[in-house]
Amino acid sequence: MKLTRLFSSLLLLIVTQVSFSQDLDSLLLKNYRPRSVYNIPVSRVERAKFPVTDMHSHNSYAKSVDEIKAWIGLMDQYGIDKVVILTQSTGARFDSIYKVYSPYLNRFELWCGFDYTGYQEPGWGAVAVKELERCVKVGARGVGELGDKGLGEVFSEPVPGYGMHPDDQRLQPLYQKCAELKIPVSIHVADPIWMYEPMDSTNDGLMNAYKWRLDKTKPGFRGHEEMIKTLENVVRSNPKTTFIACHLANSENDFSVLGRLLSTYSNLYTDLGAHFAEIAPIPRASAAFLEKHADKVVYGTDYHPTKIEYETTFRILQTADEHFYATEHFGYHWPLHGLNLSDSALKKIYGGNALKILKK
Repeated sequence: MKLTRLFSSLLLLIVTQVSFSQDLDSLLLKNYRPRSVYNIPVSRVERAKFPVTDMHSHNSYAKSVDEIKAWIGLMDQYGIDKVVILTQSTGARFDSIYKVYSPYLNRFELWCGFDYTGYQEPGWGAVAVKELERCVKVGARGVGELGDKGLGEVFSEPVPGYGMHPDDQRLQPLYQKCAELKIPVSIHVADPIWMYEPMDSTNDGLMNAYKWRLDKTKPGFRGHEEMIKTLENVVRSNPKTTFIACHLANSENDFSVLGRLLSTYSNLYTDLGAHFAEIAPIPRASAAFLEKHADKVVYGTDYHPTKIEYETTFRILQTADEHFYATEHFGYHWPLHGLNLSDSALKKIYGGNALKILKK
């Protein structure tokens, strides 16, 4: 028995070494998993410093009552008061999602989508407005996540709106109705710049970019700069509608782009959803941006709710930790750094700005 246990232990050690380290001549880039060698402070943040409202999550992360209850348990543990569920849905699909979450509306807020059924037919806008009004009567408190990476409004259930971009005039009645109903709109435009760059050795986000790369050859495709213009067109044309640009408007490679939009348009906010790994490699620039625009940024995860998700995002925002990795969580090979934001900025980003938006 002792020999058997010894053999098993040796085998486990060998397998572990093989899975975590590889000879350089056989190493694939996608398997690159560096470990920090620096003997520097390591913080474990087990709870947000201030109450949190997560403005970017999805119903796919918890589909059953048991999963929702487990999620609430994590929320209690980490100091998260409320989560906004962006269903991207209308019709029976939205109704069914709302029914599952309805017993927990003190912790979750459900947002619907736009119904693109028949969007290429005359009179579609009026029908879509009626469905929006119906969803609001059911319980929707916002719209989102609308989404266009270049080929049109494809973030939608049950029907995507291929070829119809967010600034399409057919969508104007819907944005205007959102203003009348005083409900915000969460909108995703473009993707991080690395997804548009050549998929070669010069792309410093290659490990994640290759998975999410975009096909720029498809007819009607709008590039990154065009998509940011699309966002501005929508925000400018609907000054009474509150918009939240998801994922820092995918402009973290050049904060001046988003900074100009946030400074120019009082009805525009932005969320941090799924972009912590994009801002943590440049802590000084990111911290300066978030401090300057703290009144217009909201916390969002856009990840499955797990301990590592919350602890890592809080660590990035709250601490001054340096050179740590979360490769398995984010996909990039970059080392991350804490932004060490001020208490004033954290209060606004974690919950203060979200409460202003939701109370509208």
